[in-house]
Amino acid sequence: MKNIVILTGAGISAESGIRTFRDSDGLWEEYRIEDVATYEAWQRNQDLVIDFYNQRRRQLVDVKPNAAHIALCRLEAKYNVHIITQNVDDLHERAGSKNILHLHGELKKVRSTVDDKLIYDLKGWELKKGDVCEKGSQLRPHIVWFGEEVPLIQTAGELSSTADIFIIIGTSLNVYPAAGLLNFVPTLTPKYLIDPNAKDNYYKPNLTVIKEKAGIAVPKLVEDLLNDDE
Repeated sequence: MKNIVILTGAGISAESGIRTFRDSDGLWEEYRIEDVATYEAWQRNQDLVIDFYNQRRRQLVDVKPNAAHIALCRLEAKYNVHIITQNVDDLHERAGSKNILHLHGELKKVRSTVDDKLIYDLKGWELKKGDVCEKGSQLRPHIVWFGEEVPLIQTAGELSSTADIFIIIGTSLNVYPAAGLLNFVPTLTPKYLIDPNAKDNYYKPNLTVIKEKAGIAVPKLVEDLLNDDE
C-alpha cells in the first residue's frame, strides 16, 4: 500500500466552526499571543491562561467533524494514511482517522508543569487552579506554546520523508517548523495544497494548488485517489 501523509492546519477546523487565531475575526482580535499562548503568560497569569483554554474546550463540545475530516478517513481503505496536524482539537479522531500526530499538543489533555512526560486526559472541559499531577505540581494545558520546542517535529519529518503522496490542507505554510515539513517530502512525490488563500507564486516540484475550501476540495481529491488504478 502507498503511503499518504497529510498535513492539516487551522483551515480544516475553521469549517467546523472552530475560531482560529489568524482569521480577521479570530482569537487574536480578543487576546494577545503574549497573554495566553506563551510560557511567560503562564508564569504571569495562570488564571487567564487556564480560562482561555477552558473556553476553547467548551467550544469543542459544540462542534463536529466536517466533510473534509470525514473524507480523509475513506483513504484508509486503500492507503497507509498518517495525519500530521497543527490543530489541537480532536476532530480527526472523532471523524474516525486512526494515525494522527498532534504537533502542537492536544486541547483535551493536560500535563505536569515539572515533568513533560506526565500527560493526562482531562475529564470534561474544565482545568482548575489546584489540579495537580502525581508529583503535586499544577497541571497546565498540553499545548506547545510560542517559543517552546515542538517535540514531535522530528517524527513528523521522518513521516513526511516516506510519503508517496503528500497533502496539505488548510494551512498558510507560514508557521514553522511545521511549514518546513514539505522540504522532507521526496521531490518526485505528488503534492497537493488545498487552501482558498494559497499563494499563487508558491512553488514546489510536483505541487498542485487547489484554491478551494477543504470541505469542497478534500472529498473530490479523496474520490480521485480512491479511483486511481496505479
